[in-house]
Amino acid sequence: MYAEIIIPLALPKNYTWSVPPLLSQAAQPGVRVEVELGKNKRYAGIVKRLHDQPPVGFETKDILNVLDNQPIVFPEQLKLWEWISSYYMCSEGEVMAAALPAHFKLSSETLLVLNEEFGDDFSSLDNEEFLVAEALLLKKELAIAEVQQVLDESHVYPVIKRLVEKKLCFIWESLKESYKPKKESFIRLNPAYEDEEKLEFLLNNWGRAAKQLELLLGWIHLSKAEGEVSKAALLKKSGASDAQLKGLIEKGILISEKKDVDRLKYLPRNILIDFELSAAQETALLQVNRLLQERPVCLLHGITSSGKTQVYIRMMEAMARTGKQTLYLLPEIALTSQIIRRLEKHFGGYIGIYHSKFNQNERIEIWNRVRSGELKIVLGARSALFLPFSDLGLVIVDEEHDSSYKQQEPAPRYHARDAAIYYASQLQAKVLLGSATPSLESYFNALNGKYGLVGLHERFGGVHLPEIELVDTQKDNAKNKSKTIVTESLKQDITATLSREKQVILFQNRRGYSPYQICQVCGWIPHCHDCDVTLTFHKKTNKLHCHYCGRLYPLVYRCQACGSDKFVQKNFGTEKIEEQLEELFPDAKIARMDIDSVRGKHSHDTLIQQFEKRRIDILVGTQMVVKGLDFENVHLVGILDADSILSFADFRVNERAFQLMEQVSGRAGRKDMRGKVVIQAFNTRHPLLKLVQQHDYLSFYQQEIDSRKRFFYPPFSRLILLTFKHKSKEIADAASRRFAEMLSPLYGQYLLGPAEPVVNRLRNQYLMELSLKLPKDGGLGARCKKDILEKIAILHSDKRFRSVVIIPDVDR
Repeated sequence: MYAEIIIPLALPKNYTWSVPPLLSQAAQPGVRVEVELGKNKRYAGIVKRLHDQPPVGFETKDILNVLDNQPIVFPEQLKLWEWISSYYMCSEGEVMAAALPAHFKLSSETLLVLNEEFGDDFSSLDNEEFLVAEALLLKKELAIAEVQQVLDESHVYPVIKRLVEKKLCFIWESLKESYKPKKESFIRLNPAYEDEEKLEFLLNNWGRAAKQLELLLGWIHLSKAEGEVSKAALLKKSGASDAQLKGLIEKGILISEKKDVDRLKYLPRNILIDFELSAAQETALLQVNRLLQERPVCLLHGITSSGKTQVYIRMMEAMARTGKQTLYLLPEIALTSQIIRRLEKHFGGYIGIYHSKFNQNERIEIWNRVRSGELKIVLGARSALFLPFSDLGLVIVDEEHDSSYKQQEPAPRYHARDAAIYYASQLQAKVLLGSATPSLESYFNALNGKYGLVGLHERFGGVHLPEIELVDTQKDNAKNKSKTIVTESLKQDITATLSREKQVILFQNRRGYSPYQICQVCGWIPHCHDCDVTLTFHKKTNKLHCHYCGRLYPLVYRCQACGSDKFVQKNFGTEKIEEQLEELFPDAKIARMDIDSVRGKHSHDTLIQQFEKRRIDILVGTQMVVKGLDFENVHLVGILDADSILSFADFRVNERAFQLMEQVSGRAGRKDMRGKVVIQAFNTRHPLLKLVQQHDYLSFYQQEIDSRKRFFYPPFSRLILLTFKHKSKEIADAASRRFAEMLSPLYGQYLLGPAEPVVNRLRNQYLMELSLKLPKDGGLGARCKKDILEKIAILHSDKRFRSVVIIPDVDR
């Protein structure tokens, strides 16, 4: 028997190993197996399929070990991995690396193993080699960390290399299981005292140890209230010490035992829906359910604050009551903390949460609970799509338009919304897409009958959409002779809002203090050494940051071009806004929400809860503050620099700008009174701003779809972007041109480029881009992807281009 096995590497195809007779019963699709690749490198791979066809052209190695008693992934997941690999032009190993928690992939530990044939004559060895050889003679094998301890230094590789060359030892890779269940001590009563009469006699005839008696009474009380009694809970309840508890254990009255416990605490399981839907929500729910019987996917186009989440809750309730699971996808981790509190109130311990802020041990425990069907509702960011659902009935993709659903780096560069639709089709589950500003592709599919379409066009509670005011920053700029952060008009609105004890959200899509500084004499601007981008000044660290590679630089006080010390800081980020607001509104409580201020595991949640409890008056932030968060006391929202949102060099710029501004405006006036949005812009005559001001999604969609059709952009075509990376600009340029020449005879009419991207150097690698705009023909797309992969192999066969990295990105 042979096994096709996926290992977490970017290999062009899966390899085949033979299954020894001893392991034939244990080996099955979806289990992890230990395999050897190359001379002695070991990996934990996943069995994709078993067959009896020996591979042609090479001898197979045996599987070394089966690591699981039952599959950790289901066949539908393996099909999803295969589809993502095929559609997004990556390897199944890369998908596996993204899908599985790290502890499932195991860590390969390098061992030094003694060569017994060498003997014990170490006279030819130097001092360092002798020390390692003696240790090996005693232990037979040593890990790298142990060699470091023996030599008392970290740089041990030269010594190991010399010992291997002298054939005293050889290198071996061993797999190490890194997941360990969390154990906790529990206290139970000795069975000898379980009889009530014996326990009563014991208590009535207690000696002098009053604190031990108090401890025992505490145990009796806790055991009746909670069943199992943990050691920590008992000591806290009784106020006793560890030594006093030890005394009771030594007397044989109580027994201590260790048990596996969950790292994450779950509420009791119950379903409690304590709200009624409005008439509009009820109608929308009925329409969604009817359309999902006819089609696998439905789009719910509900304006901001229309109560889409309550419709989702009703649908999740229906699934949970029939025993089926629901996957609720959100684009940002920041959103999960607020929504999880709402959902826990309704579903208790039936609900779990999964995203990258959890540590690897916690992720494995959630994985196992989902696989067993214990968790009925899973809330998570895009990685939650890879969980092993045993009985998935519904996938909800909230804020389906959000660009965060598209993975950028590293591979697989998949779109979670589209992958969710494929995965649901494998499991015969339904998909509900929800958004106030649907993506053009989804709305196009809905209007053309591919998806169902349901509208929810009134705000919950009859609250009107916010009034939107456009403020021209040219006037303020002329007065201040610099770029205005808060215009006089916005300042007055903030003052009025704070006087009514309402809250304010201010949005700026740039973090840091100042996006760049420029020499006033010659115009020189500090750039990153490794990337072709300007450096951003961060006042908190007092350093210049590159937002692409993360490198930090000291502040520049003298121009490297002309020697002048006259620098001026241009534009503004969230740090600078926060500082100016503290000057303008000294009595207001101000906070900032961006990637720099919410790095910790619970930082998002802490900040959001503080804002909900009105401990913050003004919240300044990047996109994090606009994505679906629900704050009922926010009256005013300010967009401080609309021009920066409208000026990206991308065919989706208008779509993303409209979505972003409409989503930001949706945070205002969600409860009891009409809110207000102030949009500051230099070019107030931009046609998109009028559409935002009127909340007119349909007119925006019509204008944008006409433009996309005219220039043959998605949804009328499929885009494949090829990026060529190399440390030499000339080689990157030559490789991209050679590749274009190879593709031109087949797909010349669909080719664009090659050309330099806007940022043409990242991490000291020069970039060139080549695009293909293909008609929406599945056969042509599949053929083109196959040809691209073949041409990549041909290009890499040329010695000059062997080190050029080529990254395909489908549906960019």
